[in-house]
Amino acid sequence: MPAREFTDAEVEAAVAALSRDGRLQGAQDLVTRAAPQLQRVLDEALHNGGWFGPAHDQAVGEAAATEAVGDRRRAVHTLVAEETRLGMLVGVAVGFELARELGDPTQET
Repeated sequence: MPAREFTDAEVEAAVAALSRDGRLQGAQDLVTRAAPQLQRVLDEALHNGGWFGPAHDQAVGEAAATEAVGDRRRAVHTLVAEETRLGMLVGVAVGFELARELGDPTQET
């Protein structure tokens, strides 16, 4: 059975709930315990998805080779910000699948 679609209002309410003090403590504890395994899954997802292939290597090279210090700092800052967003998005997808698996470990997806 495919996952149900959530409305924008449901997602907005869920994000607001996550913002409440202490709400994430249990999840943070779980992630801390599972960090090595989750890191491996995230790395595999990023590499298998082609996110860190030749294009990434080229972007790193271009940022590092920029001669003007200010321009190089901006290029590196932009690259780090883009990688952070990408890691976060893929991490959320991994989190969704982890939640689905924990909700029904016998369900095949």
